[in-house]
Amino acid sequence: MAQSCDALTAPNTQWNFCPNIAAAYLFLVLFAITTITHVFQAIFYKKAYCWVIIISGLAQTICYIFRVLSIKNPAVFGDYAAWFILILIAPLFTNAFVYMVMGRMVWNYISAAKIFRITAWRLGTLFVVLDVFAFIIQVYGAASASGNNQTTAQVLKGLHIYMGGVGIQQAFILLFFVFAFKFHRTYLAESRHTTTANSPLPLLYTLYTVLILITIRIIFRLCEYSQGLNSKIPNHEAFQYCLDSLPMFLALVLLNIIHPGRVMAGKESNIPGRKERKSKQLYTKTDRESLGENLQVLSA
Repeated sequence: MAQSCDALTAPNTQWNFCPNIAAAYLFLVLFAITTITHVFQAIFYKKAYCWVIIISGLAQTICYIFRVLSIKNPAVFGDYAAWFILILIAPLFTNAFVYMVMGRMVWNYISAAKIFRITAWRLGTLFVVLDVFAFIIQVYGAASASGNNQTTAQVLKGLHIYMGGVGIQQAFILLFFVFAFKFHRTYLAESRHTTTANSPLPLLYTLYTVLILITIRIIFRLCEYSQGLNSKIPNHEAFQYCLDSLPMFLALVLLNIIHPGRVMAGKESNIPGRKERKSKQLYTKTDRESLGENLQVLSA
């Protein structure tokens, strides 16, 4: 405990409470393990789009590297600012990955390859763009709040901007749930007449759970500074570990267990690029299946 409390008593310390270095080391290791697993899974399943979830895990791993460094060097502003910003923005990549996976699920499991008249390749792109919009706001707010020699008013202004970005992120998540539920209903209706090799339902339930975990984190972040810098929540790190880092770690682990590359395996499950879709007239699941049947006939 004495070593941890040095972070609070050191001259020019950046800390307002006594951080637990053992907990920081623990989550550093946990995030590193799940991130390395995601790297191997992306290579094994040959899914290039998995770089997004790898970035999420890597950012959260680096976050805890800087947190450990900041605890050991409490007067160094750069280390403190790095972990502070990374822990706020890293989960957005997990959110974006969920959107990308849903677009691929629509392509692979819905005959028309669209939901609410939005095609599979545009669905994922649309929500990723919205996620980037929330990301920019959150980065700006977090960077403003973590600036050196900031007044309390300036820090609070930055945090309020960040909280606005978090609120926008949650609004997009709620909108996404509408599309996810529509996918769910459409798939169940179509599956009565057709069969698929791998059911998307385990992956869909995983995405639901991941979004719920992200929502828990968002609610925590909205409450964290709602009463100012001196409220109980930001000055007790147990809240951060239980309501931010733990949910985000569980989200990464769930996507390790039910990996999209295992459910939607093979190159044929990838959404073709614009040129390929146009040249081969691949706009629906039926088009893709017809092309496969024609190729089998020609090869025979």
